[in-house]
Amino acid sequence: MAESHTTSLWSAVGTRWLGVGLATLIAVVTIGLGITGQLTLFISPESIWFACAGAVVVLAGAIWSFTLPLGAESDHGHDHAPAEDAEDAPRRTLTAVGSISAGVVATGVVAAALVLPPASLSVELAMSRTDAAGSGTLFAGADTPTLGVADTTTFGIGEWSSVFATASRPEAYDGAPVTLVGFVTPGESDAVNLTRMIITHCVIDAQPAAVPVAMDAGEFGADVTSTGQWIEVTGTVTADDDGSLRVLPTSVVAVDEPGDPYEY
Repeated sequence: MAESHTTSLWSAVGTRWLGVGLATLIAVVTIGLGITGQLTLFISPESIWFACAGAVVVLAGAIWSFTLPLGAESDHGHDHAPAEDAEDAPRRTLTAVGSISAGVVATGVVAAALVLPPASLSVELAMSRTDAAGSGTLFAGADTPTLGVADTTTFGIGEWSSVFATASRPEAYDGAPVTLVGFVTPGESDAVNLTRMIITHCVIDAQPAAVPVAMDAGEFGADVTSTGQWIEVTGTVTADDDGSLRVLPTSVVAVDEPGDPYEY
């Protein structure tokens, strides 16, 4: 009897941990990242208030759950007949194994979120997604600018990459001034790609956008052409004879990764 009671107690504790426990830890991590301004490494700024509000609701629910007796989650309000228990034993064993496995994985994921420092998406991921898309200069999510209406001085890499790939009159953008910040990825022999990850809602839907910057290795220093290096480029857009656009820089300087490394 005592052994059965101990088993039931641990089962109840495990159920409470997999439900309220993990949800509480995730809520605490979310609120902490929101307060420190690091939640933008995972979701768009417009979604932060919703995520933090949801985390507060989860914490309130967790506090309320302590008013329930331990094991109430699995109490169905009726007893099973011994014959039914015997028939259901294999199914219960399989369910227990699955629950324990899922619990270990979920606990590991939450523990990693607590222990590991938040980090932006890697350069390798940006390059792999560029290769998968087959284009390093097109971000389809950007609105197509309307000539004479859009103020190109406010464009980031996402908007300019769309212009570079879709402009029907590239000469209209010739000479447009730009100041852009991004990280370096490989480009043509006489250029590098200035790249930024663009997210719509969260990092799951992140896609790379890039614009070619015409410069030879060593022209502005060897460090500014290293793959993965964050740089600030000041210059103008130039239209080549074949109608392609690229940035002709007048200044390229190495910078630290911005606190918010994405565009939206």
